[in-house]
Amino acid sequence: MKAMKRLNEKDIIRLFRQKKTISEDVEIFKLGKELCATNIDTLVESTDIPPRSDFVDIARKSVVSSISDFAAKGVIPKFCLISITIPKRFSKKQIKKMAIGFRRSCNEFQLEFLGGDTNEGKELVIHVVLFGKAGKIVTRNGAKNGDIVITTGPFGYTSSALQILLEKKESKRGFKKLAKTKFFHPVPRLKFGLACKSFLSSSIDSSDGLSACLQELSISSEKKIVITKLPVEDDVREFAKNNTLDLKNLILNGGEEFELVCTCPLKNLEKIKKIAKRFKINLYEIGFVTKGKHVFLENDGKQHKMMDVGWSHFQ
Repeated sequence: MKAMKRLNEKDIIRLFRQKKTISEDVEIFKLGKELCATNIDTLVESTDIPPRSDFVDIARKSVVSSISDFAAKGVIPKFCLISITIPKRFSKKQIKKMAIGFRRSCNEFQLEFLGGDTNEGKELVIHVVLFGKAGKIVTRNGAKNGDIVITTGPFGYTSSALQILLEKKESKRGFKKLAKTKFFHPVPRLKFGLACKSFLSSSIDSSDGLSACLQELSISSEKKIVITKLPVEDDVREFAKNNTLDLKNLILNGGEEFELVCTCPLKNLEKIKKIAKRFKINLYEIGFVTKGKHVFLENDGKQHKMMDVGWSHFQ
């Protein structure tokens, strides 16, 4: 029991993994001659669901979590299994809302729902399993010296939403609405990931926070990543300033953004920008890859080592 206190989520994953390979959120395997992809993502009431959340949004977000991982690999998900643990205290109305959310999200992402399992427990737990046919995938370990680091959107809105919901922080009405929308109704970058996979050297979904996924790309690729510009908009800066919050913490260590964080050769950047424009995505160039280790934030010509304090269970 004492050892458990010293283990975080990544340590536990390493203990359970038998293959000495780079950990990916989507696993690739062969079924006969076919190359297939699968993943599983879990949503837990006590750690993932703020009070008074809408159950349609909860159901959709559990599916989006898995969809976003497929987006990062450039794989089309085709089939879906859902296992759900429901407490006795849940009403029929709440359960019907979840059913609507699952049905709508499967339609939204053109998934064929195969079935699943239903259990009773002390809190709501949703497991979503996706399957698809894999070809070339974008891994975490492909970053090369001179690559550009990009994100498919700004950061800081989801952590701002949690500050508003849980800590009762003040905000303008428009900003509050935008932040809550980004938190409760995220848009996975599936079409972008599929269209760009031939032009990317590495990619990861940012659901655990920007600092965490940058560390993963650095470790997996055995490269140094230097962040020269944070992906943030002025309204997040204003919200942080008005509430005396650490802006860097909001941007780097929030999680739940479901944006893609990628690296690409400089020669491919213009092609990627055109694809992003086609899908109405604001692309952010935030840094570069070079020889070395770890992730660094550059400020006034000086580089400071960035710590991974993104979301991790058991931490």
